[in-house]
Amino acid sequence: MLKTKHEKSDKKIVVIGGGTGVFTILTALKPHFRNLTAIVTMADDGGSTGVLREEFGILPPGDIRRALIALSSSDNVMLANLLSYRFEEGVGLTGHSFGNLMITALHRITNDFEKAIEEAGKILVTEGKVIPVTLGHSQLVAELENGQIIRGESNIDIPNHDGNLKIKRAWLKPEVEINPNARKAILGADLVVIGPGDLYTSLIPNLLVKGAREALQKTKAKVVYFVNLMTKHGETNRFAASDFVNTMRNYLGDGVLDFAIINNKKPSPAQLSSYIKERADFVNPDLNNIPPKKNFMPIATDLVRSKGLIRHDSEKVAKAVKMII
Repeated sequence: MLKTKHEKSDKKIVVIGGGTGVFTILTALKPHFRNLTAIVTMADDGGSTGVLREEFGILPPGDIRRALIALSSSDNVMLANLLSYRFEEGVGLTGHSFGNLMITALHRITNDFEKAIEEAGKILVTEGKVIPVTLGHSQLVAELENGQIIRGESNIDIPNHDGNLKIKRAWLKPEVEINPNARKAILGADLVVIGPGDLYTSLIPNLLVKGAREALQKTKAKVVYFVNLMTKHGETNRFAASDFVNTMRNYLGDGVLDFAIINNKKPSPAQLSSYIKERADFVNPDLNNIPPKKNFMPIATDLVRSKGLIRHDSEKVAKAVKMII
């Protein structure tokens, strides 16, 4: 049966990641799919989130907040702006976002992090679910190519060390188990989307959770990885698309990844110029170094927005996902 232009698909799609990447994908898919679930990293320990983790013992709310806003069906723009609002002054308030404080308050009221997310979802009238990848407290740790050990997601994300050094490996300390609800969502999905997002601080922390890789290996869903548009200083310096794909495969294991979606449209010089200070470069779509394998196919297509910051274009992302599913 053909769907009308405005009818949403019932396919179950799970998006795994963190940061602005999850927000981007959920925003792109929400007009086209009604069964969306975001599985979000719990490794964040910087900024407002880091302070709340330290003071209240709460799991990190920042990435949860972004996903909830992306899935909100409310037409009230002010409500989304309120949740994103970040205090710039005030003793004890500076740097905190209102949404992070709200989730923290809901956690104190319910004494249950998942219940707090559920209640926040009711307030925002979300279409879909937001699930923390784990309910355990852990820290992201990385070893650099020179043997140096970096502890904490925020220290990897914004390096105080030599950011030109490559990351050799990453792990969680202590080990934590996958949230049973996250495992259930992965196993019941029709499609799993990983990324885009900072490779070692937004994406890989989800795969390091005990049981996450096994669920992705077991699911009957197609698994798709959206490769980043730009490199990240301290994480993916000089990475081409093949480096992203190979790293993702290393952490997922053989035979898990079905598709890698790679941008092949270079942003304008004006767009690229604003990234010079960040020491970020365009990710070269080196398809020759990513040969198709049995049950795996790299797809190169134009994914970038034509104006503004270099981000994945919502309609182009939705088109790629609909083509696969």
